[in-house]
Amino acid sequence: MIQVTPQMRILAAVEPVDFRFGMDRLGRVCRDVLRSDPFTGAIFVFRNRSSTAIKILAYDGQGFWECKKRLSRGKFCWWPEKGEAKRALDAHQLQVLLWNGDPTQAQAAPFWKRVSVAGG
Repeated sequence: MIQVTPQMRILAAVEPVDFRFGMDRLGRVCRDVLRSDPFTGAIFVFRNRSSTAIKILAYDGQGFWECKKRLSRGKFCWWPEKGEAKRALDAHQLQVLLWNGDPTQAQAAPFWKRVSVAGG
C-alpha cells in the first residue's frame, strides 16, 4: 500500500513519457532524466503525451509500486511548465493533481510549526 505523507519527496517529470514503459524503464527515466535515485523512497509522477493519464512510481523498501490513473473524460488541466526536468510537489499538491485540480492554487496549512517553550 502506498501512503503519501507530508515528509515524502514527490517529483513530477515535466516532459511526458511513453506509457508503454514499465517499472524498469520509468526507473531509468528517474535516473537519467530526473537525476534522482528511484530507490530513495521518493514518489515519481509522470504523464502521457495526451495528458489523459498519470503514472506514479514509488519504491517501498521491498519493491516498486506502479499506479496509473486515466481520466474517463477530458485532460489533466495542470502540469509543470517546461524549463526544468522535474518539479517538486507537496503531498497535498499531489492529491489535488490526482483529482484534476491545479496544485499551485491549493491552499494548505504549514506542515509543522516550531513550538516555543515559555518560561525558563
